[in-house]
Amino acid sequence: MLEMQAQSSKPEICLSILGAVQELAEKFKQKYHRLPVFMEVCGSHTMALAKSGVKQALKEQVKLISGPGCPVCVTDQASIDSMIALAGEENRIICTFGDMMRVPGSERSLMDEKTAGKDIRVLYSPIEAITIAEENPDKEIIFLGIGFETTIPILALLIREAERKNLVNFSMWMTTKLIEPILRYLLDAGEVQLDGFILPGHVSIVLGEESYQYLSSEYSISGCITGFEPAQLLSGIYKLIELAYEQKKAVINDHPAVVTQKGNQTAQHLMTHYFHECDEAWRGIGIIPASGLDLKPEFSRFNAKKKYHIETPAPKKTKCRCGEVIRGLTSPSDCPLFSKACHPLKPIGPCMVSSEGSCSAYYQYMRESL
Repeated sequence: MLEMQAQSSKPEICLSILGAVQELAEKFKQKYHRLPVFMEVCGSHTMALAKSGVKQALKEQVKLISGPGCPVCVTDQASIDSMIALAGEENRIICTFGDMMRVPGSERSLMDEKTAGKDIRVLYSPIEAITIAEENPDKEIIFLGIGFETTIPILALLIREAERKNLVNFSMWMTTKLIEPILRYLLDAGEVQLDGFILPGHVSIVLGEESYQYLSSEYSISGCITGFEPAQLLSGIYKLIELAYEQKKAVINDHPAVVTQKGNQTAQHLMTHYFHECDEAWRGIGIIPASGLDLKPEFSRFNAKKKYHIETPAPKKTKCRCGEVIRGLTSPSDCPLFSKACHPLKPIGPCMVSSEGSCSAYYQYMRESL
């Protein structure tokens, strides 16, 4: 695997594939009098495309649009405010992924709460939350469960461990998202005309290639599962252009070393055992039916939303355009706050905070080319 990744980063290989992509894209442009348009769904792809220079190198031949693949970015403001409010009470330890710490709430952030003395801990491994609960039996431990199908099986493992150890002071605040409902939403809305999706590598490991067949069979649009190295990204883009040029619709697995037809069925079983589908709110979109997962009733004792009554005022409106960015309607550079009022040291929206956020990717790697 490491050897394959090294090969995928070699400049001579990347330049060769880049040339082929540019040549095919020019043929597409001559035939259809426009650029091919693809959306990368995954936030890690957004960052990899910007950091590697692939997006900049192709800006005259291929239009690449960032989509709703960053878990932090798609979490709606009301949910963020609720998670911050959880930290306000005494005798609680809030456990979270690092990206959540600096996401602005309507008034404060988790980092502000931590600075004010609240016990908020960034975990590198979520399973640490179970250890913290065992070591602090007199305190309530709340894990902030965000993420797509990449992360959700890990959240299920947390619940399994809490159940196995009969922990009474552990709970999880779930604001997870599912990839199929958001792709269907984007296609049904028709706000952005696309020739295909660059499908997420990590999520696909769990879901498998077969899970995307609705794209071609129901929506007549193509998708390509790719890895994250420059050559892998370029290979996936080439295959999507090829399909679009020939007016073919298909889902291609261009990451077969780790993505199988049916995915990780053990992980899928864990998700279906502990969670059920629920309506979920998305930033800039609103509620999408059955687009998230929550704990099943039989595990409600671990459900922080059931355990704690949290009320927050309506979120304040700002000029932040994160909601439009994640829907592919605008570029980060078109936001009036970008690189002015909103920057990494003082973010206004989550897309500038998250390590997978579109605005963060643009700010770090693409400002010079704008």
